[in-house]
Amino acid sequence: MRGFSSGLKLDEELLVKTQNRYFLIEDNVRKFVCSSFYCAGAYLGKVKDRIFFPSFVLLAMMAKGKANKVVVDDRTAWLFICGRDVFKRGILKAEGSKKKGDHALILNRQNECLGFGEIMQNIDELKGSKVAVKNVCDIGDFLRRERGSS
Repeated sequence: MRGFSSGLKLDEELLVKTQNRYFLIEDNVRKFVCSSFYCAGAYLGKVKDRIFFPSFVLLAMMAKGKANKVVVDDRTAWLFICGRDVFKRGILKAEGSKKKGDHALILNRQNECLGFGEIMQNIDELKGSKVAVKNVCDIGDFLRRERGSS
């Protein structure tokens, strides 16, 4: 995916699009899927208003490779899951591009992908208490949406 510098390569023969959603479906499963399915295989994400929104399955796949990554401490990981941005002081290490405008996966100490954000300042040059990575999407989003609908 652009902006992450992930280098992730997917077998295009296994990619299936239905409506605005993309799936990775193995051949042995594809033969059981009808043309108007709702979900099958690994959900990769959707396109809305010409913008691709990756799924957490895809983000986790990218995190195993050489994507732009920011590993954060435990406190920052919790705050990120709660929808907060990442500040320089919470960053344990950054891999790949650290430049303003790029995107980075946010990982906890166990290298679990918590979501992704946009790099707001060149991380290597950042000083003080400015936001390093603006939260775009995190694994807590679903719970926050559910809480608001009850």
